[in-house]
Amino acid sequence: MFVAGVNKMRRSPRQIAADVLNTLDKSHHHLDRVMEDVVSDERLSSKRDRNLVNALVYGVLRWRKFLDWNIIQHSSTPIEKIRPEILNILRLGIFQIFFLNRIPASAAVNTSVDMAKKIAPPWIAGYVNAVLRNAAKKDSALSHPGLDISNETGIAIIKSFPEWLIHRWLNRYGVEETLKLCDAHNEIPALTCRINTLKIERNEIRSAMADDVDEIFLTKYSPDGIFFYNPKTAIHHIKAFADGFFQVQDEAAQLISYLLSPHPGEMILDACAGLGGKTGHIAQLMKNEGRLIALDKDPQKISRLTVEMKRLGIHIVSTQVFDLKMPFSKTRFEKFDRILLDAPCSGLGVIRRNPDIKWDTTRQNLKRYHLNQLTLLSNVSDMAKIKGIIVYAVCSLEPEENEIVIFEFLKNHSNFAIIKDHRYMPFVTDTFLDQNGFLRSLPHVHRMDGFFAACLKRTG
Repeated sequence: MFVAGVNKMRRSPRQIAADVLNTLDKSHHHLDRVMEDVVSDERLSSKRDRNLVNALVYGVLRWRKFLDWNIIQHSSTPIEKIRPEILNILRLGIFQIFFLNRIPASAAVNTSVDMAKKIAPPWIAGYVNAVLRNAAKKDSALSHPGLDISNETGIAIIKSFPEWLIHRWLNRYGVEETLKLCDAHNEIPALTCRINTLKIERNEIRSAMADDVDEIFLTKYSPDGIFFYNPKTAIHHIKAFADGFFQVQDEAAQLISYLLSPHPGEMILDACAGLGGKTGHIAQLMKNEGRLIALDKDPQKISRLTVEMKRLGIHIVSTQVFDLKMPFSKTRFEKFDRILLDAPCSGLGVIRRNPDIKWDTTRQNLKRYHLNQLTLLSNVSDMAKIKGIIVYAVCSLEPEENEIVIFEFLKNHSNFAIIKDHRYMPFVTDTFLDQNGFLRSLPHVHRMDGFFAACLKRTG
């Protein structure tokens, strides 16, 4: 006898992780979206299962090049000839062998072989068994002469990054700092949030979340930030979240809104609002007084942003679906006191939270990002009032998306100047600012995402 809704075969955390990885390979969607779509459809019976899915997916994506290098050492079949679904099973197995000490190597091998049997002929399951059993001899793999931390290829394999990115970082930072940057990107980050001070103060949040989080820590720089590890339940199930007491937002992203320095009663534009992380913070700093226009070209993001503002108790935000590549209509929009352009970018500064970015080959085309960013900045510049402020920000450390955009913009817009004095910021800024007044957060220095921001003032 079957009960409706119960006869669906429950899949193991390893099978779900493989499905996420396979979906990423086929769809090229962002990891967050794929995890939300795939995992939300599963009845994971315990927090342990949910944590294992996360550990497997994010772990394989963080260490994919190292895992693939090991597969190459032990496979008689060239890696490009391996069926993608089987390749992901091998990656999951080797990740467990090398990085999950609580799982015996024999269990990692056997479960991987079982997964292969469900989708492939017996000889392929035997092939998976042979590759993983050979890879389980860790000492011989790690002592391979090809793994040399002193050269570009060796660093790329050991730290698991694409060689083109390691090449760029070595030229810019040198070996020692590149290794530190890689390590910071490979760390499992804390869950960082920003307190919604329209509803609660930071010193009150511990009691509000006492049943959901073991320990809460205060962020070092942002006066409204907290972070924690291993919540007892999913974030959207936490009562303090439902009550609008906080938004999930990295500390580096919080700094951008402080740089904008919005004031109550102003007319402000959030030009690429996305899901509304910075929109909520700007409205919070405005004390929910004034006008805040949030634009994005994606109707689904605007719809979710609207729901998010309601959860936070924010009522000053007006939303519009608008593609910033199109020139602004002066009859449609007013001039703004302040504009935040959190421009679409390569995302190479947020790899620690989105390790799938490493393997997206489109991220190499920094010129394409640069040209788009320059277009967007030029378009929004017309909408700033005289003496108005524009903050340009990207979650990337790459010069083509950072200072080169700003300097090229200023060549063609002599009525703008860089603001270098940021003493109004509510934290010590010395560690973030360079000689040009640009703000940079570095994962290996500040233990937060990598951001760049420039504050521009319209002078005429």
